[in-house]
Amino acid sequence: MVYDPQDTIAAIASATGAAARGVVRVAGPQALPLVATLWNSADDTPLDSLARPTMLRGELDVGLPLGLIPCRLYVWPTARSYARQPTVEIHTIGSAPILQALLRATYRAGARPAGPGEFTLRAFLAGRLDLTQAEAVLGVIDATDRRDLDVALGQLAGGLAVPLTALRNQLLDLLAHLEAGLDFVEEDIEFISPGELQSQLAAAAADVADIQRQTGARGVTQNTIRATLIGSPNVGKSSLFNALLDRSASIVSPTPGATRDYVAGSLALDDVTMELIDTAGAMELQPQSNTIPTQLSVGGVVENAAQQATAAQRQTAQIELLCLDATRPTNDWENAALAAESSAATRLIVLTKVDGPRRLAPIAGAIETSSATATGLSTLRARLRETAIADRIADADHPLVAATSARCQESLRGAGAALDRATELAIHRRGEELVAAEVRLALDEIGQVTGAVYTEDVLDRVFSRFCIGK
Repeated sequence: MVYDPQDTIAAIASATGAAARGVVRVAGPQALPLVATLWNSADDTPLDSLARPTMLRGELDVGLPLGLIPCRLYVWPTARSYARQPTVEIHTIGSAPILQALLRATYRAGARPAGPGEFTLRAFLAGRLDLTQAEAVLGVIDATDRRDLDVALGQLAGGLAVPLTALRNQLLDLLAHLEAGLDFVEEDIEFISPGELQSQLAAAAADVADIQRQTGARGVTQNTIRATLIGSPNVGKSSLFNALLDRSASIVSPTPGATRDYVAGSLALDDVTMELIDTAGAMELQPQSNTIPTQLSVGGVVENAAQQATAAQRQTAQIELLCLDATRPTNDWENAALAAESSAATRLIVLTKVDGPRRLAPIAGAIETSSATATGLSTLRARLRETAIADRIADADHPLVAATSARCQESLRGAGAALDRATELAIHRRGEELVAAEVRLALDEIGQVTGAVYTEDVLDRVFSRFCIGK
């Protein structure tokens, strides 16, 4: 990814699809004169006369066959824009053909197509955002529910940038004292005492460890809560899955084992969105076994693969729905599953087929459902939503988008290791020049998290995930 930040770029900045309003954004040194060649102002205000952010009404000439298109221009003529460059946003009807015509007109006038995330990349390069805040912009775009949005907005407001910047400034001050002492080593001047040096290093190491714990707590590839349906074959998992999603996404059959692979669907619960997973039916225990097996004892490769897929989904789920058929007593596998601890953070026991003849003994706290009559479905949805919210609140001390968490772990480990070595060297009085070298390493690692130190490869990994126009 090699972009010239002095190019004038343009892209559609609004979401795909029909809407009341669509936006084309143009940014760069020539943004205003470029748009001026297409612009017919309603009040004859020339764009090149603007000295502060202004909104103008008028028309843009995109050529035949559409001709003049009524628009509003939101103009930032100076470096006070998002990208810290002159910027024009063209607001008009949110029609894809109209927006594409506007975009092509800006290209003919001299703009080039913006790359993925290039507007945010320019904001980062200009110092408006650090790298964690740039990733938070992507978190806002990708948010699937209010909690994801709040997490991303908190990080965009400096939830991680502020403590990392404070830590980096403290280490820079400490390094300045160390290097001053090295410069005046022949003089009888003490810029920092051994005790104060050890104290500051220990405090910095503790701060890094705390930030590392926070980022590690959200070190998953996505923020959506996952709920997995598990149970013996033919207990009604697929019917329940379809009933919760209100569509036929999973195969339903009276023959046990109809589901051989897991099926996923997005379940919207008001302000919470979760991924619901239907898995293959689990095998019954073999005689004399006291553990829950992960593979079928018979059936070959397909059955083994289905059981391995089920086990993998159970390991990544935050909520586990253990489904039991209310029309029959529990079997050995189900008894063992009820007695064992769930690998998920939360387990809900769900009784299925409660509209049929009841043969299962009551189970405390179980949610009784029927896919055929919709009995208990609203209760189950409410419990799923409450559980998801509770899990997110429990994670509220770790407000980071997943992309940042995944990227910065290695750098934070490196910073922590460097500070540990620096502390050890300071304790044993091995020389301030060696301590200073370790502090520099820690600063470089922290700088890679915030973007104070970066490479083209790092920027490519971060901004290539953006959509065009952001």
